[in-house]
Amino acid sequence: MNAPAGVSTLATMLTAVLLVAGAAITLIGAIGLLRLRTFYERTHAPTLGTTLGTACIAVASMIYFSALETRPVVHELLLVTFIFVTTPVTLIILVRAAQLRDQFEGGENAHKQPNSSGPR
Repeated sequence: MNAPAGVSTLATMLTAVLLVAGAAITLIGAIGLLRLRTFYERTHAPTLGTTLGTACIAVASMIYFSALETRPVVHELLLVTFIFVTTPVTLIILVRAAQLRDQFEGGENAHKQPNSSGPR
């Protein structure tokens, strides 16, 4: 990988490390999605992988393009903010919908509601 003339070696190396780390974390989340057994276990690995992996990749982009343009580039902060807000909310909605489905169907993964005193 050849760096453009205006980018320092430190910025290039830091960018490369963050990109590899972000890709590895996202890959671990994807593998967790495939390897874990139940729906409830599967929701956590991709959520964490998406959040942390995206943060690493966005920080790498900020460092590289800030060094390339010699001014702060912070467009990625908006992207990271939206992902940090929407990913946990989506996880909560999916898990609650699955809990309601399991209660309605009486499935083996049915979880008790906090106010329930036992099976009905």
